[in-house]
Amino acid sequence: MSTEFKSVGVVGAGVMGAGVAQSLASGGIEVVLVDVAPAALERAMKDVRDGLRLQRMLTKRVVDVDAVLARIRRSTDLEALGAVDFVVENATERWSVKESIYRRLDAIAPAACCFAANTSAIPITRIGALTGRADRVVGMHFMNPVPMKPVVEVIRGFHTSPATLEVAKALLAAIGKEGIVVEDAPGFVSNRVLMLTINEAIFLVHEGVAEAADVDKIFKTCFGHKMGPLETADLIGLDTILLSIEVLHESFADSKYRPCPLLKKMVDAGLHGRKSGRGFYPYA
Repeated sequence: MSTEFKSVGVVGAGVMGAGVAQSLASGGIEVVLVDVAPAALERAMKDVRDGLRLQRMLTKRVVDVDAVLARIRRSTDLEALGAVDFVVENATERWSVKESIYRRLDAIAPAACCFAANTSAIPITRIGALTGRADRVVGMHFMNPVPMKPVVEVIRGFHTSPATLEVAKALLAAIGKEGIVVEDAPGFVSNRVLMLTINEAIFLVHEGVAEAADVDKIFKTCFGHKMGPLETADLIGLDTILLSIEVLHESFADSKYRPCPLLKKMVDAGLHGRKSGRGFYPYA
């Protein structure tokens, strides 16, 4: 398998997809960003532009914003991925959506193309089984905000080949990130622990044990965390948190992963965190 990446497809133009596209384009790689919603593509480009300006301000490095943006081509059709070298999929955590995407991708993408699922909890082996190239399907769990995080959780599915792992790590190295390889299990390492922590923190608010700000303050001041669990939940998106914890609950059939009723209520109310303007905290 080749470790030269002329172009990489990014499926899904949400917060994660925009971050992945920014990281790839900043690394000099041509990106084809695909989303069914034109508005999402427009918003993603604005997010990338804002992210690049912030990066330039924080790092004091010269960043050619226009040049990076020019490397990102947008499309609402998966057919645009017919000639890419690699695909990173960032769609919602709903299985029905992923199933449809991977069946189509398998028919569209070049035979040698590898697929990386940027999923919070869905097993990579299950995703690979949707394709005729399970050996070329790998998990790449990027952390948010993508451009700022130096490490990516790389998940080896049952059929993922050593060559595919090397290609995945080479792509990450090309954009200045390290891949840590873990085995396939629902939630992998990071989210098996993180989603449970966030869910329990929400239970504390639900039960009146503490206010959200106090829960977060304890984690930041006592444990040195940069963000508390509820601030992290707002950043990730409460809708994504709920979908992820539901996958864990279904996969392990263990009551410790039962979603907190307050989490469900907030998602139903449209309080999804930063992206909606309000979650556990208000955002301008």
